[in-house]
Amino acid sequence: MDIRIQGPGPTSPFLSAQDLFETEHDLSRPVYVRLRDDPDERTWAGHYENRHVLNISRQAASSAMARELALHEFAHMARHEQEHPSHTQSTEEVLYLALAGKSVEQRKLSHCYQIANHMKDIYADDITLEVGPGEKLLSFLESGLAMAVANRPDTPSRPGLRRLSPSADPEITAVNAAFALALAERHDLVDDEHTHRLYDLAHAAAMDAPEVDFDGFRRRFRELGRETDSSTYRKALVDATRSYVSMSDPAAD
Repeated sequence: MDIRIQGPGPTSPFLSAQDLFETEHDLSRPVYVRLRDDPDERTWAGHYENRHVLNISRQAASSAMARELALHEFAHMARHEQEHPSHTQSTEEVLYLALAGKSVEQRKLSHCYQIANHMKDIYADDITLEVGPGEKLLSFLESGLAMAVANRPDTPSRPGLRRLSPSADPEITAVNAAFALALAERHDLVDDEHTHRLYDLAHAAAMDAPEVDFDGFRRRFRELGRETDSSTYRKALVDATRSYVSMSDPAAD
């Protein structure tokens, strides 16, 4: 595995992630790490015929999660080289199949892309958690969900918890919570007694969006087949998309 870091910045997180990744996997194409100045730049991977590119801000590269972020993106690169259905299936094709004849608002269309990304992340993190520990990822999932859900004064319907920001979309927050909990359960990062705070946060998110089939999405994400083919994966994504846009949405009828 060939890593080429471009620009000044820390190198140890990427080399440490490489060491973990290479215990079980390898990449045939070189990885160019591009360190960006923008602290709000999200971490993402680009895939090309002769290379992969890991884009990450210098701030993220210096954070406590840097190694885990790099490892996650290496896993996406591996899935891409494997031509795994989750990374070759066109999201646009799935949306066309799932939503043909329906009128869907732009907000929910954006959410459908997020659902597709979650399904890709499930398969990438099957690799991430095969080669690396899960404690930091669990904390990352918890803190991310806590950004949308926080303490509130007791009310009869939602005692104890509320959305952090009124601008946070409760529907996709509930789906995000289902993904976080499903990933944790899929890899036994939480115990069976439901005592971890992630359960409380996920429950609060689900209560904020009762129209979302939280348990259904949690089950869909958690039980995605470890081995899948293009047809099976396409059907799973089509079904998830239809389930989301059909919930209490007259525009989708």
